[in-house]
Amino acid sequence: MYNFNNESLYKMKTVKVIRRERFNAAHRLFNPNWSDKKNEQTFGKCSNKNWHGHNYILFVTVEGSVDNQTGYVIDLKLLSGIIKKRIVDKMDHKNLNLEVDFMRDTITTAENIAIKIYEELESEIIATGNKLYSVKLYETENNFVEYYGK
Repeated sequence: MYNFNNESLYKMKTVKVIRRERFNAAHRLFNPNWSDKKNEQTFGKCSNKNWHGHNYILFVTVEGSVDNQTGYVIDLKLLSGIIKKRIVDKMDHKNLNLEVDFMRDTITTAENIAIKIYEELESEIIATGNKLYSVKLYETENNFVEYYGK
């Protein structure tokens, strides 16, 4: 029989919980202050005026203490819902340069996308009593970035 009131088992135990989500999106790497030639020299085919796309894989890591009543750091259904509402619903099958409000005025590199996703999620994760530890974003199977916050 479990003693659910025994906080010593969970006291000060910090765990990182990771949720994976996916979305597909188009973008163009482009600095509006540069000529088309300079954009092409800098970003190559990723600066294609007709856009290009990726099948992104997103990993969101939340850090917190294990709740002695549930055994959770965060309910993964809740975390999935937050990510879907704040990220996937806004980014999936969208043009990141034109259709995603929190990406406006940002060069849509994987680095900047990860930073913006982190910023978009952080307050809602904090509201659960946990810390948003990191966002890892795979742009291709070989290229990914990870952002840990400020």
